[in-house]
Amino acid sequence: MRLETTVSHLSPHTLTRAEQKAILHATARNPRDHLIYSLALGTGLRLAEIVGLNVGDVYNPDGKPKNRVRLRPEIAKGGRAGDVFLPDALLAKFRRFWRHKATRREGLHPEDPLFCAQGGRRRISPRRVQFAFRTWQVRAGFDRFYPFHALRHTAVTNVYRAFRDLFLAQRFARHVSPLTTTIYTHPSDQEMWEKVRGLSC
Repeated sequence: MRLETTVSHLSPHTLTRAEQKAILHATARNPRDHLIYSLALGTGLRLAEIVGLNVGDVYNPDGKPKNRVRLRPEIAKGGRAGDVFLPDALLAKFRRFWRHKATRREGLHPEDPLFCAQGGRRRISPRRVQFAFRTWQVRAGFDRFYPFHALRHTAVTNVYRAFRDLFLAQRFARHVSPLTTTIYTHPSDQEMWEKVRGLSC
């Protein structure tokens, strides 16, 4: 029993490639939720960091998205400010999201919340994001359900699998120590599934 508990912590639960595509496809017509999940998968940001973002953290005054987001200490874990680079695919989605916010007449001043609740004025809450994520997983046809933090695990795993560079993954995850990042060097759920699906039994 103790061995099982230890092993479960070595390899964090991650979405398979098919699940990543499914959740983004399911939310394609919901600009806010789609961008939230895309942002988590493309940057590894934590839930509190995502909901804490302001318009000015991501956009220049003219509405053009920044290539590099500077996390403010008050929303970063441990108060550690840091730079987060946005993939090109995210930049295109942020350009569309600016137009979406303008259409909904949501605040576009630098200090306004980036992601708003249904009314368009208040900042969306972490609880609401978690509830919506569960709902979207049902709609996407998932056969198991993940907490929102699994998107961060998936993002860091994707970076490590793509480049096999522990220190790059450490910086991407913004971990203080590379030892924390070593959990992502263990076989991912995707790799485990690919290896065992062809077993004779």
